Amino acid sequence: MDAQEILRLYATGHRDFSHVSLVQVCLTNAKLIGAKLIGAELVGADLRGVDLTEAHLNQARLNQANLAHAAMIQACLTHADLSGADLSGANLTHADLSGADLSGAKLGGTDLREADLSKADLSGADLRGADLCRANLKETDLSNANLDGAYLDEADLTGADIEGVRIDKAGLRGTRMPDGVVYA
Repeated sequence: MDAQEILRLYATGHRDFSHVSLVQVCLTNAKLIGAKLIGAELVGADLRGVDLTEAHLNQARLNQANLAHAAMIQACLTHADLSGADLSGANLTHADLSGADLSGAKLGGTDLREADLSKADLSGADLRGADLCRANLKETDLSNANLDGAYLDEADLTGADIEGVRIDKAGLRGTRMPDGVVYA
């Protein structure tokens, strides 16, 4: 299956593309709202500006994919592999990324407000300027991540691994720290 076939099928009302292999596919600015891409192989895909609002990408392989400025509002990405992916400027408000692998991902300026990142791997991720207000970061691996200038107001970091984290000039009002103490 290729990009044109996906777009053609989507235009006819087809939404289930689970387990499809689209390695290095180019779907820039495509509208795939509500698409089911469970277990899909999208390694190295060019998905800049794609609209995957309310899409289901559970266990999808998106490592090294370019999702810069993508709209993924309320998307389900549980246990997805996004390692090394570029999600800079993407909108992941209310997205479920629990258990996802985002190690080494570029998330600068990403909107992750109220996202569920519990038990996710964000080790070595670039989260500079990201908005993580009210995000669930319980038991998340943030080791060696860069959170300089990030907004973490009212986020929950209970049990998170923050060893080696850079967190200069970050907003932490009301943030629940790994030890359970709320930052004033």
